Amino acid sequence: MNTPFMKLWGMPILLGVLTTIGLISALLGDGIWDTVSAFALGIPVALGLWHSLRGWKLKPR
Repeated sequence: MNTPFMKLWGMPILLGVLTTIGLISALLGDGIWDTVSAFALGIPVALGLWHSLRGWKLKPR
């Protein structure tokens, strides 16, 4: 299942699904839904931050 389509679009689709789950769970209620929302919305942010900081280390001087 390692197709060129999934190599190109696998991560953006996953991040979109996580964001959608986070936004919908934030609208559903309190308690456990707040926790689900925080994790689902925090993962894409953390991955973006990690990727941007990793890029700084790889730049030649």
